[in-house]
Amino acid sequence: MRLTKLSRLGNAFLRSAAYERRFLAKNPWDFSMVVWIPLATVLLIWWIFSQIQITDLPIGVIDNDRGPVANTAVRYLEANPNLTVKQLYHSPAAAEAAILQRDIYAVVIIPEDFSRNISSSKPAPIILQVNAQYGTHSGIIQTSVQSVIGTLSAGVEIQRLVKQGVAPSQAAIAYSPISIQRISLFNAVTDYQQFLASTVIPALLHILAMVVGATTIGRELRDKRIGRWYRFIDGSRSDLTLPSNDIEANTLDNVASSQLPAPKNVSVLVLIFGLLGKYFWPILAYSIWAILAIWLAAPQQSIAVSSIIATYLGLVLLMMLSFWLGALFTLGSYSLRMGLSATGFISAPSYAFAGVTFPYIAISDSAQHWSDALPLTHYLKLHIAQLQMQAPVAVSLPIVYGLTLATLIAMFLTALLSKRALAHPERWGAR
Repeated sequence: MRLTKLSRLGNAFLRSAAYERRFLAKNPWDFSMVVWIPLATVLLIWWIFSQIQITDLPIGVIDNDRGPVANTAVRYLEANPNLTVKQLYHSPAAAEAAILQRDIYAVVIIPEDFSRNISSSKPAPIILQVNAQYGTHSGIIQTSVQSVIGTLSAGVEIQRLVKQGVAPSQAAIAYSPISIQRISLFNAVTDYQQFLASTVIPALLHILAMVVGATTIGRELRDKRIGRWYRFIDGSRSDLTLPSNDIEANTLDNVASSQLPAPKNVSVLVLIFGLLGKYFWPILAYSIWAILAIWLAAPQQSIAVSSIIATYLGLVLLMMLSFWLGALFTLGSYSLRMGLSATGFISAPSYAFAGVTFPYIAISDSAQHWSDALPLTHYLKLHIAQLQMQAPVAVSLPIVYGLTLATLIAMFLTALLSKRALAHPERWGAR
C-alpha cells in the first residue's frame, strides 16, 4: 500500500514534468523566460559593470584668477583619477548649460584674487557647484575635489612655513598635527561589480522567478486547463508518450476543457508532487543561473567553500520561494493578471528596501518592517556577509534555515490554494 502511494506521487511528479516540458517546447516565449532571458540578464548586468571603478567624471572649471596657484589647482584636478576637466568655461551661464545637458556633473569656480589672497594669508575659498541629483557622481566628485584642494592647501601652507625658516618635516607636522589612517575592511578597491552588479543580479532573477511562478500555474487557470492538468498528473491518462498537441488539444472523452467538471478527491500530496514536477524545469534552469551568478560574484581572493555553498543554497532557495510566491498571488486571486501585478508590486522595488544602496538603519520604521518581510533582503544579507565580508558561515545559517522554512510553507500553501482552485471551476478563465 505504501509503495503504491509512493508510486502514485512519483508518477504525479514525472507526469507533471513531462506535461510542462511539452508546453515549453511548444511555446518559445515561456521557454525564453526560463532559459534565455535570465541568462541574458546575468551577462548583461555583469557587462554593464565591467568597468569596476567610476573614473574620469567630467567637470568644468571657471578660472577667474589665472594665477600660478590657480593653474596648479586645475592641473591637480585633471591629475585626479576620478575626475577629468572637460572644459574651461568663461561664464557661469555656459557652465550651467553644460550641467543641464549632462556634459559635466560639476563646476569648480576659482574666484578673482585667489592667488593674491593666498600670498596675503587671507581666506581664499574655491567654489564647487555639483549636480547632486546623481548621488553617486556627486559623492565621488565632492570627495575627489576636497582631496585635491586639501592637498593643494597643505602644500601652500607648508611652503609658507618653510619660507619662515621652519624645517620641512616640522612644517608638515605643524600644518596637520592630527591625521587619519583609513583602512577599508571590505571592497577596498571600490569594485562596483562586487558592490552593485553582484547584488543586482539576484534581485533581477528574483523578479523573473516570481513572474515565471505566476504564469506557470496562472496560464492553467486562465485557459481553464487546471482540472485537466490535475487529472493528467493523477493518472487519468496513462500514456506519457502522447505528442504535445494531444495534451494541448485533447481531453478526457474528447470533451472541451471548460466543460469538464471539477476533479473529485483531490489529494494535497499529489498536488505538491505535481507542482514540484511542473516547476522542475524552471527550478533546474534557475539553479544553473544561480551557479553563474555566484561564480561571477565571487571576488578574486579565496573564499571558503562553505561560504560559497551557503550562498548558493540561499540563492536557490530564494528562486524556489519566488516561484511559490508568484503562484500564491495568482491562485489567491484566481487571476493571472492580478498575480502578475502583485509580483511586480512586491518584487520590483524590493532591491530599494534591501539596505544595499541606502542604509537600512536610516529608513523609517514602517519601511524597515516591509524590508524585513521581503525575502530578497535576507538573501542579500547572506550574500554580502559571505562573498564580500567573508564572515563565518554560522552567521548566515539562520537565514538559510529561514528561507528553507519559508519555501516549504509557501509550497504547502500553493498546494492548498490549488486544491481550492480545483473546487471552483466557475472561477476558471479569469484574465
